[in-house]
Amino acid sequence: MELEPGATNSLSIVVDESMTADRFGNSGVQVLATPMLVSYFELTAHQLAMRALGPGQGTVGSRVDIRHLAATPVGMRVTFRATLTERDGRRLLFRVEADDEQERVGDGTHERFVVDMGRFMGRIAAKHASTP
Repeated sequence: MELEPGATNSLSIVVDESMTADRFGNSGVQVLATPMLVSYFELTAHQLAMRALGPGQGTVGSRVDIRHLAATPVGMRVTFRATLTERDGRRLLFRVEADDEQERVGDGTHERFVVDMGRFMGRIAAKHASTP
């Protein structure tokens, strides 16, 4: 794996109604929901990791520790950034940040692990098969 600490990726989105707290049960709150913030942090880090993976490899998230600092209304752009801060074997640790057009809206850390997708999917199939 060639990915070194300091490597970065960014992703920008425009908040729409499908991403709001209202859609997650907080009626009438038309701002980016925290679960969506987490999802985009994971996606941004995953995209960065995928640049350096070999055939048959993937990543899975294992830990998210974030702060949702400010509300972002529908129609506003948010830019997410993931920076690889540490690599220890299969473990990847990212610093994640998000800014809307006016301010920092979130930050934290996200941990992912490199996995062999064949083995990973095999374990899932076995688990499913053993479920009554």
